[in-house]
Amino acid sequence: MQELFFQNIEEYKKQMALGNIQNAYKGVIKYMMGLRTHFLNEHSDHFVIGSFYQGYMDITYFPVTPLSLKNQKLKIGLIFNHRKVWFEIWLVGQNKKVQKSYWNLFKDNDWKKYPLSKAGKDSIIKHVLIEKPNFKHLDVLTKTIEKDTLKFIEEVSKVIPQLSEHSNDE
Repeated sequence: MQELFFQNIEEYKKQMALGNIQNAYKGVIKYMMGLRTHFLNEHSDHFVIGSFYQGYMDITYFPVTPLSLKNQKLKIGLIFNHRKVWFEIWLVGQNKKVQKSYWNLFKDNDWKKYPLSKAGKDSIIKHVLIEKPNFKHLDVLTKTIEKDTLKFIEEVSKVIPQLSEHSNDE
């Protein structure tokens, strides 16, 4: 373990000396903060736009949650996955108990519109929004993320009451 850590630190020093990682990371953070501001400006009357989480070069995200899902103890996370260098959207429970309950609802109803996360993981649904983002055209990227986010929210928001009703019928 210690030897691996030492090797990783040596590689880290080399990469940091080049400066590319810092510049790219700074650009991603700046873009994500701007994306959050865009959602605040355009959608704060219908959504709760949560705090910005910068992360540890694993994920960077902020929540974009319609009031109807917030009332059901759910939220939507708009994620930048640093390892994959792509954008994801997650449906997340307020806590592990809520998350497991909704994960089971989706699983038991065999809903396949978006992929379920592995049981007990960090989300209920995890969906790739943009697999190969084009950072040369940030306005287009923002509009695409916005459109796909709103579509995801609409589809998930529609199905949750149906799943909840179905589970109450049993």
